[in-house]
Amino acid sequence: MKITGVRISRVARDLDPPFRAAWDPDPRRATEATLVFVDTDEGITGVGSGDTMSDFSRYANHFVGEDPMRMSRHVRVLETLSFHAGRYWPLEAALWDLVGKICGQPVSNLFGGVTDRVPAYASTGALTDPADRARSALACRDRGFKAIKLRVDPWRFEEGVEAVEAVRDAVGRSMDVMVDINQAWRMAGDARRSIDPAAAREIAGRLRELDVLWLEEPLPLTDVQGLGSLRASGSPRVAGGEMVRTPEELLRLLREDALDVYQPDVVLSVGMMRCRMIAELALASGRWFTPHTWTDGGIGLLANLHVTAGVGGGPYLEFPYDPPGWSPQARDFLLAEPLDIDPEGYLQVPDRPGLGVELNEEVLEAVAKAGQDADGAEAVRVG
Repeated sequence: MKITGVRISRVARDLDPPFRAAWDPDPRRATEATLVFVDTDEGITGVGSGDTMSDFSRYANHFVGEDPMRMSRHVRVLETLSFHAGRYWPLEAALWDLVGKICGQPVSNLFGGVTDRVPAYASTGALTDPADRARSALACRDRGFKAIKLRVDPWRFEEGVEAVEAVRDAVGRSMDVMVDINQAWRMAGDARRSIDPAAAREIAGRLRELDVLWLEEPLPLTDVQGLGSLRASGSPRVAGGEMVRTPEELLRLLREDALDVYQPDVVLSVGMMRCRMIAELALASGRWFTPHTWTDGGIGLLANLHVTAGVGGGPYLEFPYDPPGWSPQARDFLLAEPLDIDPEGYLQVPDRPGLGVELNEEVLEAVAKAGQDADGAEAVRVG
């Protein structure tokens, strides 16, 4: 079997009302995803999605004509491209989807097959007042979630901690509570500085009193000493790594024992195979692996689910969920049916070969209308 082509399309869906993500200074008026299709001479196609694939057409020749099963070779090529061009990890996801279909297995089985479902936590994205956030936490608990993650602006920490207190008062010890202060990276054009280690230690001390399970992205990950001082201060578990650009950076964090919870996103950070390597090392070191999954369209969530289930990560998997602004329908607009938890709060691995992607018919029609390669074109709109 040989790869005959790589097709790319950008698809967007308007958000009404706009969603105000805590880490983004600009309201999100649309959600956009890049779709990648890997075609073969035997009629089997792999599908992936995630980060931008801008300008990939210049490098498609490195994959066309190759055996899709040579995954280590493909990942090494993608790593060379990540140095010279972009992080084209959606292509790796599409290749793994293809390999799973060829083998007749869910990708999670190819990554170890430890489990076929993972407990999910409700990952909120907006800053809201304490009463509203407490009500939403109770609604999440009623849906089956056993844990919830809140966003807190560290520059307005007193307001944020009130929301954490309100949630803890509302749910008691019936849910784990995590807090993300989004200090490790910035959106394009956002020049705001991060807080310093002293401020992070003060925040951690307040959150420890509220029995917070982990504190996410309290500092830039380049500040390994600051992260170490935070952990030594008795902080809640320190989590991070979602957008780290190279495996070497993650390996350094492991060597320096800088984090308790490792979170590289398999379609945004270093890819599925390298995330599996980091996950195995973290788990062998008594640390946690539970990746970031805020990737629009739903396929990124699926790819992260397969890796997490394959290696036995956890204790939870991120499930982006903050209705009405960020619902499963808005998040998973590429899919025929949005992903959802079962009544016990677990996210089930699809029992179909590959990643288990079933695309929305409207999306398929829009992609077909856009042509063979919409890499540089305006995103086609659906919904």
